[in-house]
Amino acid sequence: MKKLMLLTSGLALCAGMAVANDDLVTQMDDPSQWAIQTGDYKNQRHSKLDSINKENVGDLQVAWTFSTGVLRGHEGSPLVVGDTMYVHTPFPNIVYALDLADEGKIKWKYEPKQDPDVIPVMCCDTVNRGVAYADGKIFLHQADTKVVALNADDGSVEWEVVNGDPSIGETNTATVLPVKDKVIVGISGGEFGVRGHVTAYNMSDGTQAWRAYSMGPDEDILVDPENTTHLGEPVGENSGTNTWEGDQWQIGGGTTWGWYSADLEENLMYYGTGNPSTWNPSQRPGDNRWSMTVMARDIDTGEAKWFYQMTPHDEWDYDGVNEMILTEQEIDGEERKLLTHFDRNGLAYTMDRVSGELLVAEKYDPVVNWTSGVDMDPESDNYGRPEVVAQYSTEQNGEDVNSTGICPAALGTKDQQPAAYDPETQLFLVPTNHVCMDYEPFRVSYTAGQPYVGATLSMYPAPDSHGGMGNFIAWDNINGEIKWSNPEQFSVWSGALTTAGGITFYGTLEGYLKAVDTATGEELYKFRTPSGIIGNVMTYERDGKQYVGVLSGVGGWAGIGLAAGLTNPNDGLGAVGGYAALSDYTALGGQLTVFALPD
Repeated sequence: MKKLMLLTSGLALCAGMAVANDDLVTQMDDPSQWAIQTGDYKNQRHSKLDSINKENVGDLQVAWTFSTGVLRGHEGSPLVVGDTMYVHTPFPNIVYALDLADEGKIKWKYEPKQDPDVIPVMCCDTVNRGVAYADGKIFLHQADTKVVALNADDGSVEWEVVNGDPSIGETNTATVLPVKDKVIVGISGGEFGVRGHVTAYNMSDGTQAWRAYSMGPDEDILVDPENTTHLGEPVGENSGTNTWEGDQWQIGGGTTWGWYSADLEENLMYYGTGNPSTWNPSQRPGDNRWSMTVMARDIDTGEAKWFYQMTPHDEWDYDGVNEMILTEQEIDGEERKLLTHFDRNGLAYTMDRVSGELLVAEKYDPVVNWTSGVDMDPESDNYGRPEVVAQYSTEQNGEDVNSTGICPAALGTKDQQPAAYDPETQLFLVPTNHVCMDYEPFRVSYTAGQPYVGATLSMYPAPDSHGGMGNFIAWDNINGEIKWSNPEQFSVWSGALTTAGGITFYGTLEGYLKAVDTATGEELYKFRTPSGIIGNVMTYERDGKQYVGVLSGVGGWAGIGLAAGLTNPNDGLGAVGGYAALSDYTALGGQLTVFALPD
């Protein structure tokens, strides 16, 4: 009888998981919807819609607009599920449900009551990368770390749970990953000395299913010392503590505020961890595992299958949180399940996402100079490690020494702004930063809830180049090379979108929505929205008509000077001075702009 009860319980659990997952998968498979921030579980940000194409995109017009009523940086994108569009804002993280069947009438509005004391604890603007949908619910991860499940039809709260503690520097800027019967969420706060973690909550009621820390004892980071691997070798016991001095791992950073992807066939989810705390490398000797790491974990249990640490003992704040884009491509004559990641450190990685094998690691901006490249010899003791150039090593140059001319700057060759993949050309379309920096580390002490940075930065355009601070590029992930590159005056801080119409959309910090030929990079269309674009372009179809939408509202790390009214060049962790000219081109705002072809 006991065995029968367990079997029945197990079947019921599997059925519940199928229902929760099938709902979202069905919506994602319908190209007329935009049901997840990343386009799909693979993070490809590609749409099969082709009504807007290379021949007619030049005729795009503004179809309608919506003011969010909030200033500061607008990252992420709206969702479209059925007849409803869900729009989010930066702090205070308002959510609007707009009725697309009734001229965008507001069906409901959710405005959380958050303590404004969370704002000073948010590192680089009060951004939020959007809500998620699954199982008839809208999931919001607020700045104060509260995770809320809202009824998608009426906005009522079905459950809520607190994921972190802002009083010690834990906040949130990211979206969540709804997958199977779970909602997977991360945490921000690496500049406040928090210890990063990823947490899975049960989608039905918000109870915690598992939590995996980025560093710490094996039971905290959910590893099997013999079966969890790093570049094919077991990580061994105490891998999350034995490259830290003493108990410094307890304030070690490795936060998880980026994007998440999933492979349901392999039952694995993928993400990256951020910088170790503090930014002064002299205060934390060792590789500081598992900061700066690509992680593959079992969706159901959180147990790690494999890790890859890209930047051991980070000296430049090159967080590893950028998106992992999943593809199936041929490499060396064999069809492989791949993962492609454009890291802040300026290297683009192609990996086997099942085994964690490193296949390609190449610079995706030629000015990257802190490393001469990654050791790709599996027989080498330094296999998978980047070779650090001494001139640009803030560790080797020492405390209170200003290391100059480091490329890229701390905000990376690309920050969280997501790239897109085009299956037709097998190109990755990548928004990038073309920015270098001076970096001076200094000694700092830890106090809970206070900044734990320990470095002064200044940023500027890459020297001896086109003079701008950004490029929009097409990348070949098999050969590790740029196919074409379009210069931009400022960093491209908007997420890209590819479509079956042969075009790629992205936004600029001056506020332009641009459309380019995916294969060649030729600019086909641009329109200036009311404020700088750091949101991600999305598309949907209604009544047979294709629409393209994007949030504008300047801010984020690059636009923090404008967003927060800062003028000291060293404020904003060095970004204020680097992007001072941005105020000559745009101003604050918060607006959704939706485009379509004329009737």
